[in-house]
Amino acid sequence: MSDFILQLDGSILLFIQEQIRTPFLTPVVTFITSLGNAGMIWILFSLLLVAGKRTRETGFMSFAALLFSLLINNLLLKNLVGRIRPYETVQGLILLVSKPADFSFPSGHTGSSFASAVVLYRRLPRRAGVPALLLALLIGLSRLYVGVHYPTDVFVGMITGVICGFLGEWLVKKIRRTDTASVS
Repeated sequence: MSDFILQLDGSILLFIQEQIRTPFLTPVVTFITSLGNAGMIWILFSLLLVAGKRTRETGFMSFAALLFSLLINNLLLKNLVGRIRPYETVQGLILLVSKPADFSFPSGHTGSSFASAVVLYRRLPRRAGVPALLLALLIGLSRLYVGVHYPTDVFVGMITGVICGFLGEWLVKKIRRTDTASVS
């Protein structure tokens, strides 16, 4: 079963390279993928939310979700699984960005994007939440396009990101309840 998944992963990446990559699309997608570098776009959104009184709690939830994603995806799972990047194993796959220094599984860009976007989607008006989810999806798909992740890396990054989003909300609510209880 795992050989089948590995072959499917590689075939999908080669299909993207051969059928979807274009000179017009490549700079757009490389820009989108760069938005997820170190979670910076999501950190920026979280800072902006923390700065506003009405959105402060949502900003803290997003920060908590990003922290969970960092711990679970980048520090735990990547090092536990130790999956080699696809451009090193899929014959003929051409890398479009700088080589990442860490392992492939799961996608940290996708995990952090979905962690924050899920919080934004659940806590902000839909006119802000829907674009956040769309951006998270685009960042995840961009990781396939540029050749740094397998489809399963991105899929698991989406799942862990959603879980981290819920954990971030839960943690901030729990802290708020504890603070409220100690004040009473």
